[in-house]
Amino acid sequence: MLRDIIVDPYFPDCPIRNILSRISDRWSMLILYSDILAAIPDISQKMLTVVLRNLEADGLVSRRAYAEIPPRVEYSITERGKSLMPHINSLIEWALANLADILNDRKNYSSNKNH
Repeated sequence: MLRDIIVDPYFPDCPIRNILSRISDRWSMLILYSDILAAIPDISQKMLTVVLRNLEADGLVSRRAYAEIPPRVEYSITERGKSLMPHINSLIEWALANLADILNDRKNYSSNKNH
């Protein structure tokens, strides 16, 4: 089941809303960035399949099925997916550089809200 593209009724041609709706879910960027199962041990097989199909539908990964017993499928990143990687890498670098401060700010915010 492929997730529908979000089309904003006020901004139906907005590429940001349509693209981010796909890659900002819990798993998509991790899957594009990682050696899937080794790096994401907490993803279920069902969810992995759904996300990979969405990424395939968007042309970010390609799927190759082998007529073997048991059946085997391989996914690889496409040129379009590779062109997204520098942006994902920049976001990861930003997250790593700012995570400690963000977590500290969240903690302080929570403490101040409770007083």
